[in-house]
Amino acid sequence: MTKLRRAGRYAVLVLLALVFLTPLVWMLLTSLKTNGDAQRVPPGLLPEPFSTYGYEQILGSAANPVPRWFLNSMLAASLHAVLVLATASMAAYALARMRFRGRGVGFALIVGTLFVPPTSMIIPNFVIADRLGWLDTLAVVVVPGAASAFGVFFLRQFFLSVPAELEEAAVLDGANHWQVFTRVLLPLSKPALATLAVLSFLTNWNDFLWPIYVLFSPERLTLPSGLGLLQGAYATDYPVIMAGAVLASVPVLILFVAAQRHIIQGVSRSGLKG
Repeated sequence: MTKLRRAGRYAVLVLLALVFLTPLVWMLLTSLKTNGDAQRVPPGLLPEPFSTYGYEQILGSAANPVPRWFLNSMLAASLHAVLVLATASMAAYALARMRFRGRGVGFALIVGTLFVPPTSMIIPNFVIADRLGWLDTLAVVVVPGAASAFGVFFLRQFFLSVPAELEEAAVLDGANHWQVFTRVLLPLSKPALATLAVLSFLTNWNDFLWPIYVLFSPERLTLPSGLGLLQGAYATDYPVIMAGAVLASVPVLILFVAAQRHIIQGVSRSGLKG
């Protein structure tokens, strides 16, 4: 590779980084402005002056308990990720390693649900949650969606990449299916499990539409649905909204940085790389 081509590639990467980072930087800087400064025309990049007004309104408002919404989202997203790992890993193992009649048809039906628009399932899921007595509870934002078709597909692809000789050796040593699953495949699948956990956490963390329909009490709202209440009918307090967005972004960024190595390994070994 010539120096000119290498410089061109680095230039493209820097440009892409700027495209993705600019909205985040703008969000952070706007959260440190006053309301008047945020609505100034033309807009300025740096706050004049720097202000913590947005964070004071977010963290000190009794009418909008943002810290409570933050905790609700953390708990809901974490439990949802755990449930997805439990259900998807067991289903994926059965579809990848066990031989039974109808396995191919079952897998095709599971994958087929990925093409169903999620919004078309809101009313049936609402009726089911209502009959179970889950409306306005934590369970209603944790359990629906825990049977992840994408998770089954993703982990099945990873399990198929694990050498069959490892499983055969365990069976010769007297291991049953459950022991092979828990003691052989799962320890080898940490990258894929970490990747699916992050994706499931982010899906639940960013969910806006479903919590609006099923959560009614202000103290039970999740962060995305709660932040929607900060949008006024006639005016918008941009520093407050951006401060809430910054708080919502922090766990996501920390999670991604912590699991970045596992995510790359999981995607590369599951056959989903571009």
